[in-house]
Amino acid sequence: MKFKIQNSSYGFLLLFLLGTIIQLRAQDQKSTVDSSLLERINYLEQQMNYHKSGDDHFMVVGLANFGFSSNKTTNTLNGISTTSKKSNLGDIDQFEFSPMFLWRHEKKYLMEFEPTFSQNGLGVSWADISYFAAPNVIIRAGYLVLPFGTYSKKQAAGWINKFATDPIGIADMPTSDYGVEVEGGLPLGDMKMNYDLALSNGLQLGNDGTVTSGYLVDNNTNKTITGRLGLLPFSNSSLEIGVSGMFGKVGTEGTSFHNVNGNMYAFDFNYVKTYVPFLVNFKSQYNIVDISNADYTTADEWATNYTFKNHSTSSFTQCSIRPTGIQALHDFELAARYSTYNTPSNSTWGSDQSAFAIGLNYWLSWRSVIKFTYEKYNGNSTGSEVLNAFTGITKSNTLYLQFSIQL
Repeated sequence: MKFKIQNSSYGFLLLFLLGTIIQLRAQDQKSTVDSSLLERINYLEQQMNYHKSGDDHFMVVGLANFGFSSNKTTNTLNGISTTSKKSNLGDIDQFEFSPMFLWRHEKKYLMEFEPTFSQNGLGVSWADISYFAAPNVIIRAGYLVLPFGTYSKKQAAGWINKFATDPIGIADMPTSDYGVEVEGGLPLGDMKMNYDLALSNGLQLGNDGTVTSGYLVDNNTNKTITGRLGLLPFSNSSLEIGVSGMFGKVGTEGTSFHNVNGNMYAFDFNYVKTYVPFLVNFKSQYNIVDISNADYTTADEWATNYTFKNHSTSSFTQCSIRPTGIQALHDFELAARYSTYNTPSNSTWGSDQSAFAIGLNYWLSWRSVIKFTYEKYNGNSTGSEVLNAFTGITKSNTLYLQFSIQL
């Protein structure tokens, strides 16, 4: 499934950190997390507790990505190959400047707003209000990052992501929408569980079978349910496994698409543990997207009718190693990632894609990092030849140098 995102949806940050604080402080056992993230949590706790209980607290934080990219792409169609080269100062595909405005009223309410400036212009990552109903229950409403998998909500921010790029397919999933949400956690003996449920307007189906999100006005009377359940089976919280689902109508009322539904699933895995002298981190996510059958019409003068099985999958698996126990090398981190993205054959945007990335990171501080990433991409078009959508084979190699900071 190919997706188009109406607004920027990078990095759900503060509420993730606050939720992590709740989990870490509520348990007696020592947890294992990324060292930079733990330092960030401690800093935010100090900031949030600076005012006396009952005071309003306004704070401006944010993040930024800036870098350089150099790319070579070769496309082969009908036996003819063409090659293009480009380089960008600023790395236009990854550039982002996102201040975040936070207003906490007493102990129960938190308002947050994050505008984002990127290659798409000025957008909004999220804008919502949270009510801390109980120690492990947060109720939220507004423009949200939906709980589908963990990448968009917890891992996409530049200073958290181990690479200069996002994993293909996973990052294209539209997971920002207007709605309400409830999240929290529960102890299960030595284990822990977290939950995150949301009700939103839902995705909207386009005339070519793609879906988009982030509309203030719904295109039907149905609402979409999105939820994730996570389990931390070990007492030190080193491992988390999660399952997500998103279910709702995507077709527009009063059109031939009015009965079209979307069923989507995600499975995620996160493992962080120190094997002296190394901090090891494994992450993975697998998405499945199914859109029910529909008949489509081309937008050209011939208005050709066609149909296809609207089924897509995307995935990534990555590993990073940081020698935190070696004084001379503890600021360096080595990472590798493999990702895939398969979209429907015989559509106008069908392809089988894969990418391999390797990165070397240098941490200037616990909240700023310089990332050197090399990524190799392969794409085989499965688009309909009848509809002139077949684009051949595409291969590219790209070098990135990026600076990311969380303020």
